[in-house]
Amino acid sequence: MANTSQDPSPQTDPPAGVRSVTSDARRVRVHHLRQARERGEKITMLTAYDAPTAALFDAAGIDMLLVGDSIGNTMLGHATTLPVTLDDMVRAGRAVASATSHAFVVVDLPFGSYEAGPEQALASAVRVMKETGASAVKLEGGRRSAAQIQAITAAGIPVVGHLGYTPQAENALGGPRVQGRGDDAAEELSQDALSVQEAGAVGVVLEMVPVEVAARITEFLQIPTIGIGAGPHVDGQVLVWTDMAGMTDWSPRFARRYAELGRALQQAAADFAGEVRSGAFPTTEHSFGQ
Repeated sequence: MANTSQDPSPQTDPPAGVRSVTSDARRVRVHHLRQARERGEKITMLTAYDAPTAALFDAAGIDMLLVGDSIGNTMLGHATTLPVTLDDMVRAGRAVASATSHAFVVVDLPFGSYEAGPEQALASAVRVMKETGASAVKLEGGRRSAAQIQAITAAGIPVVGHLGYTPQAENALGGPRVQGRGDDAAEELSQDALSVQEAGAVGVVLEMVPVEVAARITEFLQIPTIGIGAGPHVDGQVLVWTDMAGMTDWSPRFARRYAELGRALQQAAADFAGEVRSGAFPTTEHSFGQ
């Protein structure tokens, strides 16, 4: 079915009181994220996988949009992120980047697209940047991924790291479990964070990390930390948008549901079906004359 709308951007103004890391409608850049950290201003980040959703979040003043490999769980029906391909990420990344004029768009490098080494990682990152119009790529791992991060950043491509619970390694980690508990594990995570920074990353996501550990890492790093299940003492927060908006019956403990869009959408579909079956829709208002 054709969608006759040619402009994916919403026609409403951003909600009152929204403040981005930039003072106006300019595109968020790497230096804006660094400056926000220096000023103590929190950075906002949500996932997005398509143009209409990205346009709404962009208009709302969200600083960063993550085209995450969580698309596998949230949109493609996979049980994990592992089946997601580079083609999947490029397609979604292009849609999101094309619908934004403000947000810093980050695209995940999926499992299997960078683990072989720096050469593979650089090729994957170059493809993402050339074919999507994104601002940066993201990849998982600390010291084990440092050479990949260094190769990508040396080519002029910003990289966001991802530490703590790393979904692509969930089989090795034993599932979605908090990482960095205990002195030894916390030290390992801290060393990984330093390695990511030294390799040239412009920021790092900390997922499912104890509050104290995330706070300590944020204190000694010079790049922004973005938490998800890592407590309030980080430089910013990210959530999977379907968790944030209540699109499913379940959300992880660390996610706050700011709406119940799933129920509203289901009710809208039921109302549509009822009116079609009863003959109440369409009316003359929704029909064309000769």
